[in-house]
Amino acid sequence: MSDLPRGATVRSDAGLYGYERALRRTGLVHIAGADEAGRGACAGPLVAGAAILTDTKAGVIPGLADSKLLTEKARERCYDQIVRRALSWSVVVIGHEECDRLGMHVANVEALRRAVALLDVPPDYVLTDGFPVDGLGVPGLAVWKGDRVAACIAAGSVLAKVTRDRIMCELHEEWPAYDFRTHKGYITDAHAAALTAHGPSPVHRMRFVNVRRAAGLEPPLDPSDQELVQSTNVVLEERRGESA
Repeated sequence: MSDLPRGATVRSDAGLYGYERALRRTGLVHIAGADEAGRGACAGPLVAGAAILTDTKAGVIPGLADSKLLTEKARERCYDQIVRRALSWSVVVIGHEECDRLGMHVANVEALRRAVALLDVPPDYVLTDGFPVDGLGVPGLAVWKGDRVAACIAAGSVLAKVTRDRIMCELHEEWPAYDFRTHKGYITDAHAAALTAHGPSPVHRMRFVNVRRAAGLEPPLDPSDQELVQSTNVVLEERRGESA
């Protein structure tokens, strides 16, 4: 990944579409943004979305923002607008088995790469949220908190989040004891209690420490360490994934 090209200056007050405008001033036309959903969840798939918005009024998505800052209804409205208005968009689903096989860091980068590759309009430049992604065939930039500062990344975030939430609601119907519909596979007190009571479901990610413990593959946890495990679970898993 590279820095922004020469001449592409983004002012701090440029707004959500500032990155696209700055890049287009340098002659780059098709700016893709990509983001994922579900990286920190211990159940269900990882989903990545990518989008290229137009430089016309149609490319301005009403109410667009980081998917995590939107209500469920607002995300659904944005999703419908992105699908209708985007020049090109794509969604990639990485199943829990592949997440376990690759490790979450590798799976995350691979999902973003696949989402960009599936765009039916080749991008001139790619913005990704947080993580640099190699092998795209075009220059790009990893943007810190990109889903809050770049419209195309926010669009990818909404595509990924809405798709994954729908999948988790479907998994809830199959495995209702875990209440995936409510927490979408992330670690909550209710989810932890369900894991303790029922053990892992077939859609849990076995690389996660809390899942392995619920399966009897890790030593029991002292009750005083519960908060520590919840806060470090993802970090421990990612370290395993990066060394895989």
